[in-house]
Amino acid sequence: MKLYTYFRSSAAYRVRIALHLKQLEYEAVPVHLVRNGGEQRQADYLALNPAGLVPTLVDDGNVLQQSLAIIEYLDEVHPQPALLPGSPAERARIRAIAQAIACDIHPVNNLRVLRYLVHELGVNDAQKNAWYRHWIAIGLSAVESMLATDPRTGLFCHGDTPTLADCCLVPQVFNAQRFDCDLSGIPTVMGIVERCAALDAFQRAAPGQQPDAE
Repeated sequence: MKLYTYFRSSAAYRVRIALHLKQLEYEAVPVHLVRNGGEQRQADYLALNPAGLVPTLVDDGNVLQQSLAIIEYLDEVHPQPALLPGSPAERARIRAIAQAIACDIHPVNNLRVLRYLVHELGVNDAQKNAWYRHWIAIGLSAVESMLATDPRTGLFCHGDTPTLADCCLVPQVFNAQRFDCDLSGIPTVMGIVERCAALDAFQRAAPGQQPDAE
């Protein structure tokens, strides 16, 4: 199993967490998103992932893209521990939390969007950072409400074991901290992130532990 990854990519970070939670061995293949104009734009990588994004997982001849699709694939092929446990309603809740992060927050704040703001629209660093923090504040406030008002929230986003939702939450908070976002108003989120950080799987998946960490 090979994972094409970049140490600071939150999408790749999600998949690394899932792999470690399931204790699956894999080969990390770094794809540097900045060096040499972005290695994700090179022809050999585009042949694997035409979108030029990370992660890409290659497993048993299957080439898989998109972090949520990859994690659901892993959950079906390697069911334990389940990252989408419970009833259909419970799994829908887990997916809703995950998608609030991966579909609402992350796309407007990822590297290619920030680079477009700077290089094509001419915004300065202060404006870029304000953009980032604006969408983080809106998005994580919504996630906080989803978690704080639902009795199904436990030690983690759903119950007392990590799920797909936690795989998405931790990388997004990591990125928010990199941009010095004010996270004081989301205590439920931060409590969950702290508990995740104590687990070996999350520690091993962390950006600073990756072979391409800078």
